[in-house]
Amino acid sequence: MLKLQRLLITLLTALFLTACAGLSPNDGPSPTSEGGAVATAHPLATQAGREILEQGGNAFDAAVAVSAVLAVVEPFGSGVGGGGFWLLHQAGEDRSIMVDGRETAPGEAHAEMYLDEDGEVDDDLSRNGPLAAAIPGQPAALIHITEQYGQLSLEDNLAPAIRLAREGFSVGERYIRGVDFKQDILKRWPAGADVFLDDGDVPEEGWTLKQPDLADTLERIAQQGRAGFYEGELAEQMVTQVREAGGIWQLQDLADYQVVEREPITSEYRGARITAASPPSAGGVALATTLNILEGYDLDAVDEATRIHVISEALRRAYRDRGAWLGDPDFVDMPIERLTSADYAAGLRASIRQDRATPSDHLPDVVSPLEGPQTTHFSIMDRQGNRVGATLSINFWFGSGFMPEGTGVILNNEMDDFSSEPGTPDGFGLVSSKANAIEPGKRMLSSMTPTFVEDERGVAILGSPGGSRIITTVLTGILAYLDGADAEAAVAKPRFHHQYRPDHISHEPDSISASALEALKTKGHELESRDRPWGNLQMVIWNRESGELEAASDPRGEGSPDVY
Repeated sequence: MLKLQRLLITLLTALFLTACAGLSPNDGPSPTSEGGAVATAHPLATQAGREILEQGGNAFDAAVAVSAVLAVVEPFGSGVGGGGFWLLHQAGEDRSIMVDGRETAPGEAHAEMYLDEDGEVDDDLSRNGPLAAAIPGQPAALIHITEQYGQLSLEDNLAPAIRLAREGFSVGERYIRGVDFKQDILKRWPAGADVFLDDGDVPEEGWTLKQPDLADTLERIAQQGRAGFYEGELAEQMVTQVREAGGIWQLQDLADYQVVEREPITSEYRGARITAASPPSAGGVALATTLNILEGYDLDAVDEATRIHVISEALRRAYRDRGAWLGDPDFVDMPIERLTSADYAAGLRASIRQDRATPSDHLPDVVSPLEGPQTTHFSIMDRQGNRVGATLSINFWFGSGFMPEGTGVILNNEMDDFSSEPGTPDGFGLVSSKANAIEPGKRMLSSMTPTFVEDERGVAILGSPGGSRIITTVLTGILAYLDGADAEAAVAKPRFHHQYRPDHISHEPDSISASALEALKTKGHELESRDRPWGNLQMVIWNRESGELEAASDPRGEGSPDVY
């Protein structure tokens, strides 16, 4: 009956929006002229999103299906053993909400759990094995989104993932690269090595990966809901093996896990409304701070070096505040209103010199006041104008590398995203303060930044993996969209990055001209050219005037968009 009521509401909403199609461009989204648009990091995930939309599901159903399929086809980047943020917009209610499915620290976690006898952080403990694993949030989030926002059943939404896990698929270059990088860690525990390696060796591209245990786990979730993962036989199996291998999970940790709905961070820039993830994501706050600073400059009127200089200085200050103030809002009081205000940005802007870089050592240190590059993202819009931007992760390649035998679930290593020791860099070089210290039940700070941009042109949905570079990757996409780029051009835009510490601008190969590089060095910037590009931006754009959709997947990845 509940599903029928939701279907009727959706149909009535569609009729209402159709009647309103003649509204002015500022009156909000109207239905698209097409069936929908999906952009994900993998063609099979995009295919699953379309499959669900064609079955009568909405964008939220499609998001559940895509999330689950990515867990199957990109086990190195996300999965039911991890978590993420799902940014939702209900067209009928013109309401955006963030579904926080971030992992939580186990009940036995404590601030010094990764320090050795000399008081130094032991990176192996915080990144590899079950002690590095937080309590997963993705299964609860998929159940919540289906029940609260979807039109189809959980069985319908998980069916594509179950099919792919059981029947298998051909792995690509990114999978091979991830296995090659993580093979020594995977071999520490046989369950994961047996699944992801080919008789103990790195498989060749085109090898068929089958995951029958994961298919069984997904079927159990589809049939039993929360009880299929957070209680009962599977929960006992995971907890027993985690503890036997040195972890600290308890059955109560799983039983206590809850999804949280949060208000996104909204800001304005050049007449556009930016809606992005809120804490425990740092993304929305950092974007708001950066864009508020940049509001005082005409970026179109300056040369390449000056543009990069100003953006880098804004990012330097935003990332400094990320480390100093942000954490789990259920544990930490944060000055969000101040950090995202125009007046605060004006003060930061006043400290930026046009002719000289500000050394990060000259800014207040992070500890004074007090996610991984293998993550994934997708963007979806349906014909009613509902939309989802979701960024999901298990942190580093294949997370902790630990899989409880018989479950098919590779566990995350998100505990490394906490500040094991204030001021000590995490795996991405980010520093943070006591606001992000380890506490039982706490969510760790994240850079995942699913984002909506709304202006007179229309709506853009975007996000990317990339660890600490997620925020700057999304910023590059936002600026490109607002400069008039289409989706394909926006996701391909060259990237550079500054995160306060280490104190340098990193950039993709050949992304900055030789003359601009020299000018930036003259201003005092240190520059680092990365060996390979980063990020995997996925974008959907809806045009207000035509009602048409476009979608694009980053050429740096293997994803594929679909508009139909």
